[in-house]
Amino acid sequence: MTETLYQYTVPAAAHWSLRIRRGTTLRLTDVEGGANLGMMLYNPEDLLEKYNAPDTLKCQHTFKLTQGNCLYSDMGRIFCSITEDSFGWHDTVCGTANKAMVQKKWGEKNYQSAHNEWHQNGYDSFLVELAKYGLNGKDLASNLNLFSKVVVDNEGNLSLDAKHIKAGANISLRFEMDTLVILHTCPHPLNSEAAYPYKPVHCELMTTPPMPEDDYCLNFCPENRRGFENNRLYHFFR
Repeated sequence: MTETLYQYTVPAAAHWSLRIRRGTTLRLTDVEGGANLGMMLYNPEDLLEKYNAPDTLKCQHTFKLTQGNCLYSDMGRIFCSITEDSFGWHDTVCGTANKAMVQKKWGEKNYQSAHNEWHQNGYDSFLVELAKYGLNGKDLASNLNLFSKVVVDNEGNLSLDAKHIKAGANISLRFEMDTLVILHTCPHPLNSEAAYPYKPVHCELMTTPPMPEDDYCLNFCPENRRGFENNRLYHFFR
């Protein structure tokens, strides 16, 4: 049995951060369909340790993220595991949009004049949240783009797959170590909609049952077992 501990809907064009304890599940839901949730992960006990996209992808032999995949730090440890995923395809290679990119696509609207209808960008959103923990632009790491599926054409060009949008799609992240989570609800850098997309994401923090030996994420590939073993060693004296 799981219990919901806390709920919060991150508004569109907004940012949020929180420290999530080991043994907690974060369930994220694309409320309306078409959301993009930018996310970065850090070790709150050692902020130099952060999410590593290349290791996450190559050790699990994948380009996308979905159920069964684990999100690795640059120390070979597992921040969290994807235990459930109704969306099925999450981007971890395209980065985040900055002010110039957003302004070129949709024009400039600042908070002072447009309030909640402003054109916020992911890069500045990350910086605002990082500053709360004494971090800055030098500490930026690779980010995830949850609820964004990227496709490749015959010439190697990347684009968002608009046909994959699913209102109510959700993903559950089971945290395997204490993690500082930085996130925003700003548009994906490849978004080509005519109007700036305002899409909220609902967050639920939930209790997590003990991981069984036949756990899908643990046994997804041999590399994941080694990652969980690195976590076990890390927590041995804690």
